[in-house]
Amino acid sequence: MKPGVLVISHGSREAEWVRLVEEAVAAAAAQAEVFWLTGLAGVGGQTGDGRTPSVGSRPPVTGCEPGIGVQTGDGRTPSVDSRPPVTGSEPGIGVQTGDGRTPSAGSQPPVSGSEPSIGGQTSNDRRLPVVSSFLEIVEGRLIQDGLDRLEAEGVTELYVLPLFVSSGSTHVDDIAQAFGLPPVSPARAGELEPLRCGGMRVHFGQPIDDDADIAELLLANIRELSEAPERERLLLVAHGSREAGFFARWRGGMTRLAERMRQGGGFAGADTAMLLPDQAACKLRALQRKRPGQNVIVVPLFLSVGYFTRTVIPSRLSGLQYRYNGRAMLPSPYISQWMGGQIAAWLENRDPNRIE
Repeated sequence: MKPGVLVISHGSREAEWVRLVEEAVAAAAAQAEVFWLTGLAGVGGQTGDGRTPSVGSRPPVTGCEPGIGVQTGDGRTPSVDSRPPVTGSEPGIGVQTGDGRTPSAGSQPPVSGSEPSIGGQTSNDRRLPVVSSFLEIVEGRLIQDGLDRLEAEGVTELYVLPLFVSSGSTHVDDIAQAFGLPPVSPARAGELEPLRCGGMRVHFGQPIDDDADIAELLLANIRELSEAPERERLLLVAHGSREAGFFARWRGGMTRLAERMRQGGGFAGADTAMLLPDQAACKLRALQRKRPGQNVIVVPLFLSVGYFTRTVIPSRLSGLQYRYNGRAMLPSPYISQWMGGQIAAWLENRDPNRIE
């Protein structure tokens, strides 16, 4: 079984967003490939930063062809339907960005053709293909394009990693349903056409939610705003959702992330607010009324700087006192570290000898 990884993020017309995602995925791919190659050599067991990946929450890897099925990281089992075969371009080798570029040599481990084979594999067979794709807008780089590329690379076992803030995102649900998984809410059908997975077995991963690496990232983002954390409160603000089932997922992940930040930064408290429904101003007013002696630092939970961080959040909080710098999650090495850790944990748990 040849493993491969497809990282999926939201689309954008801004070239800067595409560049930021490409750079983060390339760095994560290099980190994951170090783990993959050393693991094959019997040396592995750690992510690129020396941490041992968590394995307890990883369900068995299944697939997306009839009779195989797909399973998501939260344990949902899909309905099974027929999928036509996928054809692709000539296979390339190695860690690649979605447009076929290979990350610079300085960001990935060298793999020479003279290396001894491991387990009967040549050095080329041992490379771990990692491709980034986008939900929409970016022509030639959509999800099906990424699947086609990975199938052409010979991938038979696929890890799909959604680069999104929350498992409450309806976009994540749309993607999961396109892979054949059931909806989060029976009342909401997915907005994407079914994807063609070829013969690949697929494991659907989980978005960020309350990951410890991201808590560290956000603490670093607001460090300049904090003067006396014991007299300050955090207000995490994210997109959110009004829809049944999705609101609770947003709230749960945000609440856990806020608590990680409170503990990690030594803050007096941490609260959350969504833009949908419109909670931000109401939550901030309530905090200032109940805790008049505490300053509030507003923390945006967005992957990229843009309309929501520059315009929506400041306009919703207009006239209120708070500290805010509008910094988003990218660019940051923590995002690559999170992705690399997720990929490494999947590689640690996959059973390469399993036969469907």
